[in-house]
Amino acid sequence: MAITRERFERGMTLEQYQAQMTQNQAPFAENIAKVSLRPEDVAFFQGLPEPINVLAITEDWCGDALANIPVLAKVASETGKLNLRLFLRDQNLDLADQYLKEGKYRSIPVFVFFDQQMRALGHFIERPARATAEMAAATASLVAAHPDIPDLGGSFETMSDSSKMLRFQMLRQLRQQRGDAWNAMLLEDIAALLAASPATRS
Repeated sequence: MAITRERFERGMTLEQYQAQMTQNQAPFAENIAKVSLRPEDVAFFQGLPEPINVLAITEDWCGDALANIPVLAKVASETGKLNLRLFLRDQNLDLADQYLKEGKYRSIPVFVFFDQQMRALGHFIERPARATAEMAAATASLVAAHPDIPDLGGSFETMSDSSKMLRFQMLRQLRQQRGDAWNAMLLEDIAALLAASPATRS
């Protein structure tokens, strides 16, 4: 289903999204303030021939959205080349179901990029693959260090609350340590996606 400009414009602005947040409003604002863009990333987006429309599918509680949307927000504010509109996934399942991870998961955040004529340029789901690999390696190390906790390596749906807490603490620490690097990976992946589209070439 094509996404029209009318539908895109019904999305929330960043300010509207922040105003309606109920779980992570303060951390979200802190993350925006902490994002530091590399000169090469600023140069890439400033060099785009025209502003890009970015449709973001998200939810307040999502850790990846909490980390990654502030990066796009900072690019938008510093370069003027991203027009960001945000949609809550659970209120816009018709949008979410167009961009399923592996064709079956409603993973978020989703960033969908359009030119000024609302022609799709590509989309990005959740987080950089390199960051996912680092998270998987860290999880494997955690599991190996706790052979006495058999459910630690399972899915979150089947884990005990104590095991979930241990995993969450590890991932939170990893994100704090690797946050700047993961932000750079995110922008590298998005830049590669946009650079591959003829519509973004000057």
